[in-house]
Amino acid sequence: MVTTKILSTPLSPRLTFLCEKLRLSKCRSKRSTFCSLSEEPKYESLNRRRLVYVLVSSPCLFPVLSSSAKTKSKSPYDERRLLEQNKRIQRENNAPDEFPNFVREGFEVKVVASDNYIKADSGLIYRDFDVGQGDCPKDGQQVTFHYIGYNESGRRIDSTYIQGTPARIRMGTNALVPGFEMGIRDMKPGGRRRIIIPPELGPPVGPSTFFSSKQFEVFDVELLSIQNCERRTIGFYSDVTCN
Repeated sequence: MVTTKILSTPLSPRLTFLCEKLRLSKCRSKRSTFCSLSEEPKYESLNRRRLVYVLVSSPCLFPVLSSSAKTKSKSPYDERRLLEQNKRIQRENNAPDEFPNFVREGFEVKVVASDNYIKADSGLIYRDFDVGQGDCPKDGQQVTFHYIGYNESGRRIDSTYIQGTPARIRMGTNALVPGFEMGIRDMKPGGRRRIIIPPELGPPVGPSTFFSSKQFEVFDVELLSIQNCERRTIGFYSDVTCN
């Protein structure tokens, strides 16, 4: 006695091979696929069960989507955990009040700050504590200022207050970190500002610098004064004086 089982979909090569392993004597594909069971009636139910198992386990009939093309999204729980971790580290480093937080996952960083901060089109983020008075510095002028530099964890990495001497630099000479110069370009004498510099506007990295990786840097800046500068030449000697 021969029993015929009709399948609604063609069999895959793997399923055909399994059919042969189950001693199915004939598997062929036309509009429908026929598998003939060449066993005696007493083995018919067993072969049917085996065939059902083959159908269920066949990846062709029940395909599994590959996860390699999926992008793992950051869950709100992970973001909260990373934010709390950054806050805890900043507290341990005695970061100043209202210091921005950074949610970092790999190379992706999210800045968490109050509405008092302003984000410029360049990507620079800043907040004024005191606006100051007078004119803003121009290219060629010398600015005198104090600053404290921090990394994302709120750890202090440099300070002119500790050094005891303010910094002096001429504007427009590429002597400053690009984001730093952008941040003080529209400050006024007496102004105090916190500048958050993104990596693309930040300093170079390496063993010879304070910065070991591409990350956001934060500077608290106090602009003390602005001086006009002029070049003087005496014989073969030339220099720039500012007053």
